[in-house]
Amino acid sequence: MKADKKKKEGILKKVEGTFLIKNPMGRIASYTCLIALVLMISAPLFIVLNVSVKTNSEYMATGVYSLPENIFNLTNYMTAFKTGNFGLAFKNTFILIIISVPLAILVGTMVAYALDRFEFKLKKFLFIMFLVPTFIPAMTVTIATFTIIKLLGLYNTIFAGIILYIGTDIMQIYIFLQFMRQIPKSLDESARLDGASRFKIYWSIILPQMKPAIATAVILKVLAIYNDFFTPYMFMPKSSLRTVATALNSFAGDKMAAWPLMSAAIIFVAIPTVLIYIFLQNYIISGVSDGAVK
Repeated sequence: MKADKKKKEGILKKVEGTFLIKNPMGRIASYTCLIALVLMISAPLFIVLNVSVKTNSEYMATGVYSLPENIFNLTNYMTAFKTGNFGLAFKNTFILIIISVPLAILVGTMVAYALDRFEFKLKKFLFIMFLVPTFIPAMTVTIATFTIIKLLGLYNTIFAGIILYIGTDIMQIYIFLQFMRQIPKSLDESARLDGASRFKIYWSIILPQMKPAIATAVILKVLAIYNDFFTPYMFMPKSSLRTVATALNSFAGDKMAAWPLMSAAIIFVAIPTVLIYIFLQNYIISGVSDGAVK
């Protein structure tokens, strides 16, 4: 017994040694690498922020790395907001998110509920059919999707984006399935004995237990819609339907030289996503990792 105990302690020490660097030089090297990575990741954002408070002539004379003469110069931000019509862009993006996300979550949880709780023929085949589209490049089905949207009379309307965003993706189904499999089926059976319907079980038992998974899926879906450029550009090209991504694209062009103005527009678009990640990163990381571990 003592030998086994010593052996286990030795293994634990080895495991701890792989994760904890007790050597001071090792720690210095680790922190140096981490600091270098942080600088590499944050450098582009700093450059864009630095350029956004410069005038166009100042930018052409000094470049991107020199500090601006006036760090409180907000002229570019006001001009970019008006030029890009970001008020309308944020409004359209908010409408897409507020309608599409709840419906997408509802459809995704229902699909996961059916795949996990129902027993029927071709169940595995159906799950594989959800996986298959993830291996097909989206561009290859653009013509078919465009044709369907056109025939439905949804082209150049906000409903085109809503319908396409409601479509459930495999990431959502996977997260929901992993959490749902941890909910005891005995709860379903007890509810069935009490006369509860399938929908009642889904609404009153399954959904309340899946709050962490739903929170994770909501965050990922919101970020996906907010950052999406292709769908609004392809199916909602009307200027009155522009989103933040298409509004940002209006500053790009072959002859575009007003980089400070474009940098201010980039900051406008980036701020919400940065804030969302800072305040909700625990839900994103824990939701995905918990689903994978479970």
